[in-house]
Amino acid sequence: MDPILFAIFAGIAVVCGIVMVTQRHPIASALSLIGVMGSLAVLYLLLGAEFIAAAQVIVYAGAIMVLFLFVIMLLNAGAEPKPLRSSYLAGFLGVPMVLALMGLLGYLVKRSFPLDVTVRFGDFTGGSAKAVGDALFRKYLLPFEVTSVLVLIAILGAVVLARKEMD
Repeated sequence: MDPILFAIFAGIAVVCGIVMVTQRHPIASALSLIGVMGSLAVLYLLLGAEFIAAAQVIVYAGAIMVLFLFVIMLLNAGAEPKPLRSSYLAGFLGVPMVLALMGLLGYLVKRSFPLDVTVRFGDFTGGSAKAVGDALFRKYLLPFEVTSVLVLIAILGAVVLARKEMD
């Protein structure tokens, strides 16, 4: 049952990702990104990482997507205009090139990893709150702090830009 659910939600994530990239309207793209984040949370659950799945839903599908939608609405971003000239050549050459790239990547992945190793659902034990906290505040403390400073700078920049428009 788990491999079937994994295939279903992996397919949903891929389809939502493709829809996100091909949409012309930014709000529709953001909603498709929420679909990707939700299916990733289910994939984490299937792999036995309950804490990471909860963090995925709360932080990414919840808070980050609300910020994305807020910025899109604040900037009043409309639909992307259609290109003036048609891109038949890009479509004609792009599809075979993407298929060739996927075939090459599949071959390299199959050649690089041994066939006798399989993923067993629920065997992952590194997704608990204790394991994530230990890794975050011991092994990855500096990158965590640098990221928090970058987020603070981005928030200050957004406040400065919003204040200029109000004046």
